[in-house]
Amino acid sequence: MTDPDAARVIVVGPASWNHLIELDQLPEPTPHMQFARRSLHTVGGTSAGKALHLRDLGVDVELHCLLGQDDDGRRIRAALAEAGVRLHAHPSTRTERHVNLMTSAGERVSIYVDVPSPSTNAVHETIERSLASADVAILDLSELGSTLIERREWAAAVWVDLHDYDGRSRFHEPFVRAADVVFMNADRTDDPWALLTACLTRGPRVAVCTLGAQGAIALDHAGHRYTVDAVPTDVVDTNGAGDAFMAGFLHANLAGADIAMSLSAGAKQATAALQTMHLHPSLDVVLSARER
Repeated sequence: MTDPDAARVIVVGPASWNHLIELDQLPEPTPHMQFARRSLHTVGGTSAGKALHLRDLGVDVELHCLLGQDDDGRRIRAALAEAGVRLHAHPSTRTERHVNLMTSAGERVSIYVDVPSPSTNAVHETIERSLASADVAILDLSELGSTLIERREWAAAVWVDLHDYDGRSRFHEPFVRAADVVFMNADRTDDPWALLTACLTRGPRVAVCTLGAQGAIALDHAGHRYTVDAVPTDVVDTNGAGDAFMAGFLHANLAGADIAMSLSAGAKQATAALQTMHLHPSLDVVLSARER
């Protein structure tokens, strides 16, 4: 493709309402007290993050997620709508909620307080109708994404974010095998190049691994290696940087950029997430206005 604005991208997966608590250090497993450095409530979820950044880049993107008819679901709907994301919220008995304990060094423990109820056949069919006319389907790790892969009858290219993949997880395996392009971080590997190589043996044409402050690497099916340095920036919070990186990479790729240029675009877009406590700077305005 040569026109990223003409491509249609469907993102399927989590959107949540998160309580972010920054600490000096993650808690030790003993009774004690800590004072939070800062705390806020905001939109979370890896799929919401990707949709926000793709929208920022001008991509025609739709976000499909499971949300309840509760206060948290209404907060997510309103915030994403005001940020310009075209949202298709499918019914759930509850909205996903997390409490994220974080440090300024990027360490994080995510506590899942609530998760969506199982998706229904009617939801699957509705999403599949959208996927039938999509150019790219980003299927994030979830029960919903796994079901759509099992039922796959649509032709869109599949992009998958494996997050902290260790190369062995059975849950991740169908996502790896269905994907054209996979992303992951290096949190659970001592050899990211070997991890990328193992992924490519199962079907993807490109595998990308983000390395935090060390940048990112990529490997294609021909065995070519690519690297990029992180773009220097003042880091407020690392939450959502991987989603921003993937959005930047995809936008460049849709415009015809090669892997090296796409990596650079991903590194640049990641700085947008690093400069805010929210998934995307647009939520700074949206959620601050709602608090007044």
